[in-house]
Amino acid sequence: MSYTAAADRYSKMQYRRSGKSGIMLPAISLGLWQNFGEPDDMNVFRQTLHTAFDNGITHFDLANNYGPPAGEAEINFGKVFKQDFTAYRDEMLISTKAGYYMWPGPYGEWGSKKYLVSSLDQSLKRMGLEYVDIFYHHRPDPNTPLEESMAALDLIVRQGKALYAGISNYPADKAAAAFKILQQLGTPCLIHQPKYSMLERWVEKKNDAVNKNLLEVVDESGVGCIVFSPLAQGLLTDKYLKGIPADSRVGRKLPNGALTENGLNESVLHKVAALNELAKKRNQTMAQMAIAWLLKDQRITSVLVGASSSAQLLNSIAAVNNIDFTAEELYAIEEILK
Repeated sequence: MSYTAAADRYSKMQYRRSGKSGIMLPAISLGLWQNFGEPDDMNVFRQTLHTAFDNGITHFDLANNYGPPAGEAEINFGKVFKQDFTAYRDEMLISTKAGYYMWPGPYGEWGSKKYLVSSLDQSLKRMGLEYVDIFYHHRPDPNTPLEESMAALDLIVRQGKALYAGISNYPADKAAAAFKILQQLGTPCLIHQPKYSMLERWVEKKNDAVNKNLLEVVDESGVGCIVFSPLAQGLLTDKYLKGIPADSRVGRKLPNGALTENGLNESVLHKVAALNELAKKRNQTMAQMAIAWLLKDQRITSVLVGASSSAQLLNSIAAVNNIDFTAEELYAIEEILK
């Protein structure tokens, strides 16, 4: 059956400007880190992609190592794109990344120009695309000069293989240095992608090297910020309130940094239960409140959510309907998270 996008899709989503660029991103973006790999049902993730686009999600975020196994998410996305989304390419922002291990030998990970260029070439082949909209360096490389990694992003944009450059997982001082290099090269950084949630708040902590935190650095540099793991890989949902479901990330024992049983200690579960009660008072699910809590900050361009089904995605999208918090609610959240 052929796919036709919903005519009213853009009325269902809020859009925010990425830093000082011309790009608007949906407040909710879809990440394909998990749930789009080999063990997953093609019909389910095809429908999830349809649901995303039908509800105004224009941004689809991938990486070379997403799956599992690595590369599989790009392959599967490419299949659905070819079948359903070719006609909508100019309405979509598709991003991918490189930085983590992909193939053996000295050129298969980190941040050399050799690796970054080769990896993107492979990603484009897997997805069947001529270009991506955003290409990220996925993590800083302690051994490759930052100038080389940023020069690779500049080269890739100038080659037309990506329209914009981004970075991910960079601390504030390295991010500031990367932004400066890219600006000097004439390819300004569009966006930074850090891990951020109620339970993971390193982006708020001052970096002594620049005397600022990451949110301040991206804001002052005119760079967007798109956060991943907003639900702490499922902890900030009602999923674990009554134990570990067999179909959860913990129950499935997924690789690639997915949540483990070690993350489900008594202290965390106590906080999650208290947050859940507060969310109920706001007439939101805990997941919706966790996403809204991030979007309350205008420096956050978009929140990347994962989804194992259309229903789960729709629950996350509904967060945009209420991103306002009273002072009392914010105080209560901070008290819970102490």
